[in-house]
Amino acid sequence: MTETVVVKVKPGSRKGPLVETDDDGALTVYVREPAVDGEANAAVIRVLAEHFGVPRCRIELASGAGARVKRFRIER
Repeated sequence: MTETVVVKVKPGSRKGPLVETDDDGALTVYVREPAVDGEANAAVIRVLAEHFGVPRCRIELASGAGARVKRFRIER
């Protein structure tokens, strides 16, 4: 089963690594890594893998590589 998740990313955050769920169910991921050379994207994948309890290889960035709002495909 594949699920698409929309995530708002906060790179360079002191709060991170952390996943917060808003009242409407939207996810916000805080990571310490800066948004340089894909470091923040890799960190978000690690955090999401831990949050959903799946291996990192089952999470794929579907869209938004350079944006703060990203879509990830999670294969469960």
